[in-house]
Amino acid sequence: MAFDGITIANLTRDFSDRLTGGRIYKIAQTESDELFITVKLSFENAEKYGIKQEKLVLSADASLPLAYLSDESKQSPMTAPNFCMLLRKHIQNGRIMSVTQPGGLERIIRFEVEHLDEMGDLRHKVLLIEIMGKYSNIIFTDENNVIIDSIKHIPASVSSVREVLPGREYFIPSQDKANPLATTADEFSSCVLSKGMPLFKAIYSSYTGLSPIIAQEICYRSGVDADKSAIALDTAESIAVYRAFSDVMDLVRNGSFSPVVVYEDDAPKEYASIPLTLYGMSAGLSAQESAINNQASDLNGYSYKEYESISDLLQSYYAEKNVVTRIRQKSVDLRKIVQTSLERNVRKYDLQLKQMKDSEKKDKYRIYGELLTVYGYSAEPGAEKITVNDYNTGKDVTITLDPTLTPSQNAKKYFDKYTKLKRTAEALEEQMKETKEAIDQLESIQNALEIAQKEADLAQIKQELADSGYIKSHNTGKNGRKEKITSKPFHYLSSDGFDIYVGKNNIQNDELTFKTANGGDWWFHAKKIPGSHVVLITGGKEVPDRAFEEAAALAAYYSKGKVQEKVEIDYVMRKEVKKPGGAKPGFVVYYTNYSMAISPDISALKLISD
Repeated sequence: MAFDGITIANLTRDFSDRLTGGRIYKIAQTESDELFITVKLSFENAEKYGIKQEKLVLSADASLPLAYLSDESKQSPMTAPNFCMLLRKHIQNGRIMSVTQPGGLERIIRFEVEHLDEMGDLRHKVLLIEIMGKYSNIIFTDENNVIIDSIKHIPASVSSVREVLPGREYFIPSQDKANPLATTADEFSSCVLSKGMPLFKAIYSSYTGLSPIIAQEICYRSGVDADKSAIALDTAESIAVYRAFSDVMDLVRNGSFSPVVVYEDDAPKEYASIPLTLYGMSAGLSAQESAINNQASDLNGYSYKEYESISDLLQSYYAEKNVVTRIRQKSVDLRKIVQTSLERNVRKYDLQLKQMKDSEKKDKYRIYGELLTVYGYSAEPGAEKITVNDYNTGKDVTITLDPTLTPSQNAKKYFDKYTKLKRTAEALEEQMKETKEAIDQLESIQNALEIAQKEADLAQIKQELADSGYIKSHNTGKNGRKEKITSKPFHYLSSDGFDIYVGKNNIQNDELTFKTANGGDWWFHAKKIPGSHVVLITGGKEVPDRAFEEAAALAAYYSKGKVQEKVEIDYVMRKEVKKPGGAKPGFVVYYTNYSMAISPDISALKLISD
């Protein structure tokens, strides 16, 4: 999925249409590398679009850089970072004069802002976001292209190509690529058609802002094999490729964008800001019209979803992925703690199993002691072994003796070994139980970290880790009281209108099972593997089979067995679920239940926002 220069061009057009003339009302730095800017629209745009303000998200996250207009709000940190404070000082209440994309199809968006300085004089500042993978950045400059500050500082020790530091001149890093919007037929021929590499690669490696998928689209429109060597094209093929290239560039120049996601077997395959004819779409036709045409073509298996704006597409496609990325970044330390503790406990459990296996010899030593007590008198003085009949089995047994000890002393020696191993086995049994409970808890915490979506979810996991002694507790507010945690279980609505709740972690699992649900509700859990407690609220009504299957699917999806084709799920009425005294969070027992094998597919279920 390519966040390429054409996507940036589409965003720039949308931002320019909506934000130009608007005033910057609020600036928040919601993440270390992300800005959330509220813009009050101009009177004309407010009338045109029927809204008074837009929320602009600019993210320079190395793994998932983004820029889009959002319809959701984000929580600001209690203390604003320095970069945010600097922007507030300079451009809050400033007017956005223009939004442009410099350098043709460079992956850069430039916001020019007009504002009054401390003396009341009119000034211009520039806010740029560079969407360049791990090199992404948000840079703030003055009207003379001098960097005032940036969300990421890049010294010479990090990049020999360009320093990004206050006081340095801002310039676009050179990529030795041509501007595709300003090329001619002769330039195209010299840039692309002289290269001995696959045609599609020659196209995207020659021009700024073109992704491999757009290069393949150009080849497909031209009717020339994308994998054919560019230097091997004949005259007719060369003309066809340049014509297709020009047609795509005309779409960009004219702002004729049609944001669309292409699905293959219901899974997103690609997205673009122009129709992707290589997946059966028709240039100039809507996604719906293309889909109708596609049903009668040989290109089966593809479907399309059109969006009104590229911001809607990006927010829809990347929102969940962005949340997961952010939470994974913030949970790295917790994951490491849990993994380290889990590995330590697994090693301990393996050692305890070995020790328990060794202790199984205790009964043999007891029998040896008993046999020596009965038959020891027959042993010759100084004998190193004796063979006697075991009256328990009727078979002869050879017992090793210490020749320096009497038969009764040898018997006592074996009884002492038995007693020692017996005590060891009793202690090990308790220790193994504790170690196994710790392993089960840590594996369930791992599962909780996988499904966490908000910082409040992580806070609750931290609380459990602190309560269990794995980390120090820091979640205290004023007067030493614990801070309130607002994380809530997932809330789904079944196809038949029944409420289904899913615990996100062990603390929520206990609350959900023993406080939210009543005895007549149904409880679900993946069999013998870590997973969430799932509760189907009956409301005193008869529950149809489909609701049971959907609740079971949720239990499968939010378990360690999610990747399996089928997961075995236990389900039982809530009143049959008990929590043993002193049990760890999330641990319950039940002695009678139903079971079903279900696919972890929850696509038919509706998630109610928490």
